Amino acid sequence: MSKPYSRLDLDQAVVLLVDHQAGLMSLVRDFDPDRFKNNVLAVADLAAYFRLPTILTTSFEEGPNGPIMPELKARFPDAPFIARPGQINAWDNPDFVAAIKATGRRQLIIAGVVTEVCVAFPALSAIAEGFEVFVITDASGTFNEVVRDAAWNRMSAAGAQLMNWFAVACELQRDWRRDVDGLAALLSDHIPDYRNLMTSYAALRGAIPRGTQAA
Repeated sequence: MSKPYSRLDLDQAVVLLVDHQAGLMSLVRDFDPDRFKNNVLAVADLAAYFRLPTILTTSFEEGPNGPIMPELKARFPDAPFIARPGQINAWDNPDFVAAIKATGRRQLIIAGVVTEVCVAFPALSAIAEGFEVFVITDASGTFNEVVRDAAWNRMSAAGAQLMNWFAVACELQRDWRRDVDGLAALLSDHIPDYRNLMTSYAALRGAIPRGTQAA
């Protein structure tokens, strides 16, 4: 049965970056490593661009999962950072859930590693508690496509919305006129083809917008 269209809302969304850790990142095989890292950083940049509350969490850092991506800590130096001592499902950590509830927001944008565990478990738990969940598919990774697709199906069947980071950015933006240069910079910084598009557009305007200068 289809459900009504529920859009992401700038006033209701919070970004959860779950277990993007050095050890776990090495397990991701359903995306090219460089592209996957780019997608994760794109999510971080869109969270910062839209000024969304952002919560970072890791699992068992002193073990094989390793430390969080340093770029994420650098991007959000003042964000809540929940280093879980052992809970596999982030939702089982009371500090993580408390940080989410403290925002007062009901839409959770989740990305993490690995998809079928670190993303699916808290996503399903949050849905069970009445939150809306939006999973960023291309910033969540796992061992292979078969595992990934099974996880996507499980979350989708429970009510999670599956989106890539580009769609998340566009749905939050709503209208190009809100900030043409800002959105162009965000997209151009992480999509080479979009950088080419915006460079061509800038040439027609006789100006180079933010984020489209040649490296």
